[in-house]
Amino acid sequence: MQHVVSALVENRAGTLSRVSGLFSRRGFNIDSLTVGETEDTSISRMTIVVSGDNAVLEQIVKQLAKLVDVIAVRELDSSQCIRREIMLVKIGAGEETRPAVIEIAGIFRSRVIDVSPSTITIEATGDVEKLNGLLLLLHPYGVLELARTGLVALERGSRVLSVSGALSELPSITN
Repeated sequence: MQHVVSALVENRAGTLSRVSGLFSRRGFNIDSLTVGETEDTSISRMTIVVSGDNAVLEQIVKQLAKLVDVIAVRELDSSQCIRREIMLVKIGAGEETRPAVIEIAGIFRSRVIDVSPSTITIEATGDVEKLNGLLLLLHPYGVLELARTGLVALERGSRVLSVSGALSELPSITN
């Protein structure tokens, strides 16, 4: 079973190495890892996708929370979060197949971002299932190159993972 873990960490040299080192020392594989600055440039958000049962997940969360660079960590419930990934895919497409590839890209609300006489490069954003579906339809045309960002995720609604380490609800705004 795949789990998504979100962590707020200190944005400084060595943090990524310490977090990934924790996984390798424990023998856990990281399926996906994305890191980027938050609204506070001294803090980064890591989104980590790992496979394992609930016991593995519990151990990962506890071990991450013990790291000095980790400010807050939490599993994101798949039904309570928004998940997205970006994919760039270069397809072999000459004059005869180009219209079909462009049509498939359009069906998946993807953008053609580069065209050459023999290739088309497509940018797609969405959940993992959408991107995998797009790839499935593009494979017969020849996938020449593929780059994926890895998953990014945030909780839905007013729930936020805060620097205090607690998941909190923002107050309602009324007029």
